[in-house]
Amino acid sequence: MNSPISWSDLALNLGLGVAASVVFFGVIMAVATAVKNHSIIDIGWGPGFAVVALVSFLASAGDGGDDTRRVVVLALTAVWGLRLGFHIGKRNLGHGEDPRYTRLLASRKSGSLVAFLVKQIYGLQAFLLFVVSLPVQFAMYQSAPLGVIGWIGVALWTIGFVFEAVGDWQLARFKADPANEGRIMDRGLWAWTRHPNYFGDACVWVGLFVLALGHWSGIVTVVAPIVMVKLLVSYSGKKLLEKGMRRKRGEAYEHYIATTSGFFPRPPRRRPAPSATADR
Repeated sequence: MNSPISWSDLALNLGLGVAASVVFFGVIMAVATAVKNHSIIDIGWGPGFAVVALVSFLASAGDGGDDTRRVVVLALTAVWGLRLGFHIGKRNLGHGEDPRYTRLLASRKSGSLVAFLVKQIYGLQAFLLFVVSLPVQFAMYQSAPLGVIGWIGVALWTIGFVFEAVGDWQLARFKADPANEGRIMDRGLWAWTRHPNYFGDACVWVGLFVLALGHWSGIVTVVAPIVMVKLLVSYSGKKLLEKGMRRKRGEAYEHYIATTSGFFPRPPRRRPAPSATADR
């Protein structure tokens, strides 16, 4: 962790990261406004990280970063981000605007629509994209070879990616089967955690943070997995989803909560079956 690092080049890259985040979500905002569907921002969330990773990879060429680390970080970020964007796009396109965004837009009382969108939706997303992508940007300038710590990061990323991708696939397959109408998804990874996709997402970003520990400066990027986990557990992820599921599905979902871990995977607990079931 004592290998040299080009601070001026890293600082320039951070500036480019800010610019890439702003331009990317600016384009998304323009498209979403034109088609009158602001929920497409969800599709852009994952690919946005791939864009920042690519900008950082190109900007760091020849600046002393270990090429293996640079390629691995770019590849892992791009694979995660593009898969997530494809999955959300396949799930959401053709279903109109997400009610969350419709309600948010309805809450605007006056003032510029553009200013409202920047402050309440797109500006916040650009800021979060930049902050969460800090490990990716820092890792590009670290000259130390991956070593044991780096491969631990790759292993954590792999565990997370498998949980997220398999969990999403299992849920999509479950919902596509008419025989599952009126039932809650509690099979496969969903029997071990109520949110295998969120747990996987958290592991992915912890893994990318570990990949940024080839230099002591990478420690500061711990803010990225902290912010991501906070979003997944306390804000737009688990908390919001479960609030709606409890209100909508009642006893069946309460039973699922009582028997299944809320985040970290573990074997399900045994409880009496509920008197009614509901679709997840």
